Amino acid sequence: MIILASAEADRDALLIKSLLAVSKSREGQTKECHIVGCVSDPKNLPAAQLAGGRAARLIDATDVAARLIVQTCLQSGLSVVYTDLLDFGGDEIYFHHEPALVGATYGHALHGFRTSVVIGVQLADGRIALNPPSDYRIQANDRLIAISEDDDTIVPMPPALVSQPAIIAQRDPAPVRKRTLVLGWNNRASSVLLQLDHYVPPGSEVHVVARHPDAPRNLDRLTDEVHNLVLDFKEDDSSDRDVLESLGVGTFDHIIVLCGDDVDAQVADSRTLVTLLHLRDMEQRSGAQLSIVSEMADDRNRTLAQVTQADDFIVSEKLLSLMMTQISENPHLSTTFTQLFDPDGSEIYLKQAERYVRLGQTINFQTVVEAARLRGESAIGYRAAARSHDAPSYGITLNPDKAMPLTLHRGDRVIVLAEN
Repeated sequence: MIILASAEADRDALLIKSLLAVSKSREGQTKECHIVGCVSDPKNLPAAQLAGGRAARLIDATDVAARLIVQTCLQSGLSVVYTDLLDFGGDEIYFHHEPALVGATYGHALHGFRTSVVIGVQLADGRIALNPPSDYRIQANDRLIAISEDDDTIVPMPPALVSQPAIIAQRDPAPVRKRTLVLGWNNRASSVLLQLDHYVPPGSEVHVVARHPDAPRNLDRLTDEVHNLVLDFKEDDSSDRDVLESLGVGTFDHIIVLCGDDVDAQVADSRTLVTLLHLRDMEQRSGAQLSIVSEMADDRNRTLAQVTQADDFIVSEKLLSLMMTQISENPHLSTTFTQLFDPDGSEIYLKQAERYVRLGQTINFQTVVEAARLRGESAIGYRAAARSHDAPSYGITLNPDKAMPLTLHRGDRVIVLAEN
């Protein structure tokens, strides 16, 4: 059962009322029913959970959207990965019991499927372990968590030949300070900055440019809550070309364009589109490479935004709706998604291909999987830099056939599940 958010202002109160009604109507029934809903204000989550009971899986919309924005801000292409996993159009996450691998290590399981990639294990007690240690031994009641085209395509096959001489498996470089520009403000902005604080090293900067009544007050409060970020605020129109020109956008590592919530959704999206067009024009004129993540209130405006060549768009309502649908079919995905979006533990990263294998050599994805395993990671795909501006996949390939020939070049990325 999926309880959709009301278009009215007090949507959380109506959600809680609906949850109470559903719980009351199901008294005495024994048939299992998964109930999924989305809470707009995090403060209402405990009350909604109490109203829905143990059968309810509730998504904190503000928190999830903020985590998605931050993760995709730091990694170009990540929103395409998440959309692919959620939209039922390509590969998805499935839970699979494989008796043939009982007693084998997780590292062995990584190589056990030619057309599926393993990303973790659901333990017998229901706990989710994403990217566990390679030497973890699979128990009789464990279920593998895999990305596959369908649940019936998770079929064990002998592994393809690994090219050991092509493996490099270098360590990642030490993190460096980041400069992030935030254009615009909404009710998620504070959560975005708090999440960003978890991912960047001390001394990193965030410069906020917005003309929103809530921005100055919230930023004053956040100054005492962040540990790694130095915050700066400028009250101005973030869609104005002269303002953008004065900011030196080419000096920032990442740019986040937030969709305002103090005006109508279509007006807010129009401002976002104007901002994106200005930024891309400035990028072309200067020759600088800008890393931009934007947010759209209405998914119908996403295709308009693609003319800017930006490859990352967080359309919060769409992704949250897809997530609700996925969880309604498999409630265990709720915990899986929670862990994927959490800065603690393993998350999805796009890392430089040259840290895994030798560039320019014809190998296969099985070799990439082994290189990632040696680094304590689970490889799930790659991104080809030469196709990074080509919609709709922007060079992203998830769950490739592990035996097919593959040649990675400079600028390409390996998509992995890793702790950092």
